[in-house]
Amino acid sequence: MWEGTIRETVRLNNGVEMPRFGFGTVFTNKDIIRWAIQYGLRNIDTATDYDNEDMVGQAVKESGLKREEVFITTKVWNSSQGYEKTLAAFEYSLKQLDTDYVDLYLIHWPCPDNDLYIDTWKAMEKLYKDGRIRAIGVSNFYPEWIERIKNECEILPAIDQVEYHPFYQQRVIKEYCDREGIQMEAFSPLCQGKVEDSFVLKKIAAKYGKTCSQVTLRFLYQENIVIMPRSTKEWRIKQNFDIFDFSLDDEDMEIIRSLSTPQGRINMDPYTFHEQKNLKDQIKEREEREKQQNNQ
Repeated sequence: MWEGTIRETVRLNNGVEMPRFGFGTVFTNKDIIRWAIQYGLRNIDTATDYDNEDMVGQAVKESGLKREEVFITTKVWNSSQGYEKTLAAFEYSLKQLDTDYVDLYLIHWPCPDNDLYIDTWKAMEKLYKDGRIRAIGVSNFYPEWIERIKNECEILPAIDQVEYHPFYQQRVIKEYCDREGIQMEAFSPLCQGKVEDSFVLKKIAAKYGKTCSQVTLRFLYQENIVIMPRSTKEWRIKQNFDIFDFSLDDEDMEIIRSLSTPQGRINMDPYTFHEQKNLKDQIKEREEREKQQNNQ
């Protein structure tokens, strides 16, 4: 649906239509979220960890659109993993979002050492069967963990949201998801702006009269990956999604694929990341440590 526009959708493995272009809300504000929705983006990504679900809910209501016109994703945080905790965390998210249902609910991180993601998934299956969630998925999951879900649970994830950009293309995960009918979704698709510094991407961008960010998002679009960039500037959002008047040729696609290295990751390692504090508390702790160091 809406092919070739920011309203284009992809059909998930349970039949739900999900917008291919979304808006990441971490470190943003209500006004820019509302503006993004009014501009045409209909896929809004939040998380309990971001401490902004209430702001997202308000922005959706103030956008003037019906609830069913906006696809809302949120995520269960690490400290809420486990069957009963996940059920309670979901109720908290619904209250914060001020909505009766969520379009997509994800396990934010696998936290494999805690070994709670199977119980968490079973709670999400219950919520899905009860009609509280339209689709369920995972984030930062490697195939081995999805295989456990596949073998020990009833419902296959509809989405795996992972870090994916030119410098860190998790192709093993993508190939696995493609085989299993799981939609890949990219967070940090622009590598926190670092794509603009790439000589290779600059050369390709000049060829098409585009920016490095536009070339990157077009690359991910042609790779059939759901895109979730973030910005606090209206002009940047407009520019990011001006990608429908050109196509990357096969040679340029291969050149961009060749930019990926194991050292390209800019986010945490899913094998070792087991943080229990939410993002707000993590930042507060870091600021306090920096303040103490500066006073020494």
